Amino acid sequence: MFKTGDTVPESGIYRVHHHGHRLPHEVTLIKEQTFPRCAKCDDQVEFEPMALAPLLLERRGHIVLYELPEIENDRPTESA
Repeated sequence: MFKTGDTVPESGIYRVHHHGHRLPHEVTLIKEQTFPRCAKCDDQVEFEPMALAPLLLERRGHIVLYELPEIENDRPTESA
């Protein structure tokens, strides 16, 4: 497991675990970038490697993910 601020060791898909406010989800990150913070729980985020892609090349104009956005209605709602 890696945390916000650590350097991404290998390009690939990582499962993101937030501190109690959001269900886990996946994000694609590029080697040598920094694991991002969360807009809601700040640095209370952990990253688990799921599918590494060491040959994933950086493309011109790629986006660097500095912060994971807070997404409303991420948890399933109870039906009445």
